Amino acid sequence: MDFTECYGDTVSSVAVAARSGCRKRVRRLMKRGFSADCRDNRGWNALHEAAAAGSEECVQEILSAARGSPRGCAADVNSVTHGGESACYLAAQRGHLAVLRLLLKAHANINQLTHDLSCPLYAAVDGGHKQVVELLVSQGAEVDRTHTACCWTCLHQSVYKGHSEIVRILVDVCNLEALDDHKISPVFVAAQYGQQQCLEILVNAGASVSAQAADLATPLLIASQEGHQACVDFLLDHGADPNLACSREWPQLPIHAAAEFGHIGVLRRLIAVTDRVCDRGDGMVSPLYLAVYSHQSKSVEMLLKEGYSPDAQVRSRILGGRSPLSLALSRTSIDPCSESVRLLVAAGATLSEEDWIHALANVKTDLLQLILEHRWIPRQETLTRDCPVPTHHGKSVLKLQELRELLCVALNQVHFAVCWLPLLLKAGLEPSLLLQPRMLEQADSEVLNYLLEFVNWSNLSLPLKHILDGRRAEKTWEPRPHLDSIPCLSHICRLQVRSVLGPDLLMRTNVVQQLPVPAPLHVFLQFRDIPEATDTHSPPS
Repeated sequence: MDFTECYGDTVSSVAVAARSGCRKRVRRLMKRGFSADCRDNRGWNALHEAAAAGSEECVQEILSAARGSPRGCAADVNSVTHGGESACYLAAQRGHLAVLRLLLKAHANINQLTHDLSCPLYAAVDGGHKQVVELLVSQGAEVDRTHTACCWTCLHQSVYKGHSEIVRILVDVCNLEALDDHKISPVFVAAQYGQQQCLEILVNAGASVSAQAADLATPLLIASQEGHQACVDFLLDHGADPNLACSREWPQLPIHAAAEFGHIGVLRRLIAVTDRVCDRGDGMVSPLYLAVYSHQSKSVEMLLKEGYSPDAQVRSRILGGRSPLSLALSRTSIDPCSESVRLLVAAGATLSEEDWIHALANVKTDLLQLILEHRWIPRQETLTRDCPVPTHHGKSVLKLQELRELLCVALNQVHFAVCWLPLLLKAGLEPSLLLQPRMLEQADSEVLNYLLEFVNWSNLSLPLKHILDGRRAEKTWEPRPHLDSIPCLSHICRLQVRSVLGPDLLMRTNVVQQLPVPAPLHVFLQFRDIPEATDTHSPPS
């Protein structure tokens, strides 16, 4: 405990005089028989007070008196407080150079440790007292002893505090690769706390830029994590390896740290020098996962812009994500259309069954609209062969597997069809793909009517007609009046136009405006005259 208040009933008169720097009063009191060795409740005596106050004259007076005492000077000059602090330590801690010279001349123990394992040199380093450090080093102070609970050396502490001039002194006499209890070197400390000047001094003196800590973290990793751009640049320029694995648990690289913490400048530099095997390599983890996990959309944007795959590794064992998009959706359940999700969808991220569930099993259609904004639904014939087209009208085309999973999820989420059905049909999905028993058995009456408007309802297969007949008998489906009749010729014609042009082009482009037909027919040909189904039964939440 640090007692800093003067307690009158325990502090000696000599100590009070020494604290005030009054040499004459100190001398007068000692001649009258007052002791300089009397201690207060901190264990401080007059010499401690004089040394801490930087009173050269009082120290000299007390030491002169001690030389005449039977015990001799050495016993007094090395006496310690209850915290183990000697007068030498207190003078060094406060930067009192002249006092320190007197104490060393009186044979003060230059390496005496306090109870918390500090020493005069460590205290001077911590306080940034350059001249005191120079004196102690020149007088043979131990420079590589470990101090504090974490076993830092004086070099560690000088770097941490950013005392570059003291670092210049110590690099000539200290072990540059000294390690603390976590095997952290002074270079690591400089990189961690952004002490660029200290880092340069250490490396130029020969310290290693790639020394790994106990957990395999490197100076480059920690500088990237903390966003110290100048330190990152210096380390890379001096041989730090950006592809050295920095974790025992997974192949973590500095680029992962930069992406996770959103340090864009650092990330840009690391992208240029990091092996791209981390993006798609087996057993690796794309930095995109870390950027998504920590909601660093700027990192996501930069990685995608620089060519990192929006799909990365499938089912990464780190963070539990099936893909970056699945991870992004799981991290933003309240707002599925987060910026990271938008970026990944726009970049053509592969949509899994899990992703389609997020889009379709919801009364909110924001995510589905986002997907359809950037993805093109292929024509029905692509279901029979896997011949992906990279882009269509500037949009990525849904792959065969993506389309199959879309249909599978849609048919399993019929209760939400009132939300997703109009969007999919207007985006060019072939409606016949949804004419499945599950759809006809479970769809709401109005949803079913809306779907039938996009097909030739008179040509349904017998099994499907039986389902409709059953629902009509059970009064769970009330068809619109014209659905009981044979489709009119105009409807048959527009179905034929849709078939020839393709539902994707008809519904999503201006191709209908180019047809040699009157403008009022454009709405009819694009099925925009059909009223959407109303939400008569709210989908389950």
